[in-house]
Amino acid sequence: MEIAGVRYHVEVLNTDKAPTIVFLHGFTGSAKTWNEVVEFFPEYKIILVDLIGHGRTESPEDSARYTMERQIDDLDKLLRQLKVDHFALVGYSMGGRTALAYACTHPEHVRALVLESSSPGLKTSSDRLDRQQRDSELALKILANGITSFVDSWENIPLFHSQKSLPVNVRQAVRAERLFQNPLGLANSLIGMGTGSQSSYWGKLHKLDVPVLLLTGTLDLKFMAIAEEMKQALLKVQHGVIEAGHALHVEKPAEFATMVKEYLSLHYRGGKS
Repeated sequence: MEIAGVRYHVEVLNTDKAPTIVFLHGFTGSAKTWNEVVEFFPEYKIILVDLIGHGRTESPEDSARYTMERQIDDLDKLLRQLKVDHFALVGYSMGGRTALAYACTHPEHVRALVLESSSPGLKTSSDRLDRQQRDSELALKILANGITSFVDSWENIPLFHSQKSLPVNVRQAVRAERLFQNPLGLANSLIGMGTGSQSSYWGKLHKLDVPVLLLTGTLDLKFMAIAEEMKQALLKVQHGVIEAGHALHVEKPAEFATMVKEYLSLHYRGGKS
């Protein structure tokens, strides 16, 4: 689909079903990241989107095209073209930040929100500036050294340490998905919609009148703490915990899907779709 001059890769499954779940992947991910999860939702229409600069979606040269505000606008235009007015929105990490930003901007379309290992951004301008600097440095490294060098480094950061115990075929699939990325897309994504570049949504949580499920892994202490803090601000919220690291849907897909499905059966299917 072409949205505001950018070609987006979108997959729609179970087209004859309703209601709808929209899934948004994390940084270095794509629609493929949800392969092991979507099979648990045969009764829902499923929409998988490769976010800008990722997977098979186009990677524009101008980093200004990647801001969170423009990504939200693209996503809204895309869903309007698909004639999907109400849906549950599931986002992981970067996709979770995007999902939360979308829900805060267009709450009338979101019937339920699931945020996996996600945050509302950084609270202070000094923290955001520091993160922008680090993300810009990483972006330059990606462009200078290429995708393989970046992936070799990225898959060894502490955030993904728990993935080293996954079966070989799972680790190979995750690595292949990362290696498939466009270096320019990843670099511009960091610059345009990285955690330091996006606006903070902490101040909007108390106004978000949408049911929210926060999911975090016990081994991911940083995002466990963020979820606990978010829980204090959100109006309608549950916090689910799985014995895993950052990428729950990769490490424990069945458990992740079961928790999401149970939550949606109570907070989405029973309401308007």
